[in-house]
Amino acid sequence: MLFRDGKIAMTPAVQAVQSANIDYWLHHYDHDTSSESYGLDAAVKLAVAAERVFKTLVVTMDDNYLAVGVIPVARLLSMKRIAKAAGAKKAAMAMPQEVERSTGYVLGGVSPLGQKRRLKTLIDSSVGQHATVFVSGGRRGLEIQLRPDDLRALTAGALAQICQ
Repeated sequence: MLFRDGKIAMTPAVQAVQSANIDYWLHHYDHDTSSESYGLDAAVKLAVAAERVFKTLVVTMDDNYLAVGVIPVARLLSMKRIAKAAGAKKAAMAMPQEVERSTGYVLGGVSPLGQKRRLKTLIDSSVGQHATVFVSGGRRGLEIQLRPDDLRALTAGALAQICQ
């Protein structure tokens, strides 16, 4: 897919879906830098129900390893539920510099796909309610639309109820 600047959106996330030989769609939108919610901004700009746009949150488990929670943008992550689903005692949001260092992405553009270091991934079970969902394409203003089963396979993710 070519964008206005004539360049193909090539990020590790896009490379991951391309090399997996699955059906996917790239969507570009003008990111609103004043928006406090990157995911809700994507849903509005792409005219897609917020339940179909998923955000990627990196958490620290038991203070010794990182994991990823993938949830709908309009929902909140339950630290108790994600910890339980991961087999940990406690979870807390990871520090921004840890997120960027481990994933290779900047905040607001963190994708569950093509991360620098593959982290344990838990996907909210509501993902199965949709034929396709949207996740970050690895930069602000870029979303990848794909089937939930493909998202799960590409991330080696487990399904769990991890929202509040």
